[in-house]
Amino acid sequence: MDHLEPIKTMTVRGLVGRGFALAALLAAAVAALGGWAIQRHGGEGGALSMWALGAAAAFAVGAVWLALDRLLAARERDHRSLPARPEFYDFDNHNQPMHSSEMDGARLRDLEYVVFDTETTGLKPAAGDEIISIAGVWVRNGEIDTGQPFTRLVNPGKPIPKESVRYHGITDEIVADERTIEEVLPAFKDFVGDAVLVAHNAAFDMAFLAKNREKSGVSFDNLVLDTLLLSVFAEAESRNHSLEAMAERLGVNIEGRHTALGDSIATAQVFVRLFDLLESRGVTTVRQAINVSLNMEQVRRLGKDW
Repeated sequence: MDHLEPIKTMTVRGLVGRGFALAALLAAAVAALGGWAIQRHGGEGGALSMWALGAAAAFAVGAVWLALDRLLAARERDHRSLPARPEFYDFDNHNQPMHSSEMDGARLRDLEYVVFDTETTGLKPAAGDEIISIAGVWVRNGEIDTGQPFTRLVNPGKPIPKESVRYHGITDEIVADERTIEEVLPAFKDFVGDAVLVAHNAAFDMAFLAKNREKSGVSFDNLVLDTLLLSVFAEAESRNHSLEAMAERLGVNIEGRHTALGDSIATAQVFVRLFDLLESRGVTTVRQAINVSLNMEQVRRLGKDW
């Protein structure tokens, strides 16, 4: 049975904090109720004891919560301090299938998209690195459907390096009983269908899909858009086009950074917010978006500022 990808986010802190706060309140309430009952029956000493017990319980629970909160906060800071994934420049190698005139001139807002992301054992697909998690969400008419996402863990058939675990938190034990990429990619293809694929730094994710073409028997010949390259064009005044930087500029709160599902949702939110910026610069169709992406790739390759 496929397992949903674990998301390690600030939501975890929120749940832990609320859980311990509730426990503390419950402990204090129980002690207070006990003290009131004892006092009502004339047991002043017992009542004081119960009150003291409640206060001690609340204090102890609060102390544990504070310690855990600080630990989780430290882990979040460490996670946020991780360097961004290097940019990959193979966008022009995608054989963009402009096979129909209606798709060629279709308005960006009118199309259906699957925004996706992968987590991998490393950054070098040609050197043997593999997908260990893949997720995607649909965007239709500018609306993001998070109710029925695609999210799978993948057994890569090889050990996951510790330096990679630091990013995504996925260990060998977590994926030990998961399906292989040969089984997962056909399911992802069924989920995607003919939708336009969208990813941040898309060349990276597409390279991993392409390397498993023969193994899985699945070819992704969909149109592909890259939010990084679109941002380079639409937010020309900005120098930082990492997912975090784009999200901050566009008012997107990322939950689950460095998880395939969390990054897919964040990228989808960024992508939808880019529509207005692109249109303000005259980019309204898929063909125009692809053309400016190709141009921006060349700019990034040459290390020039746009």
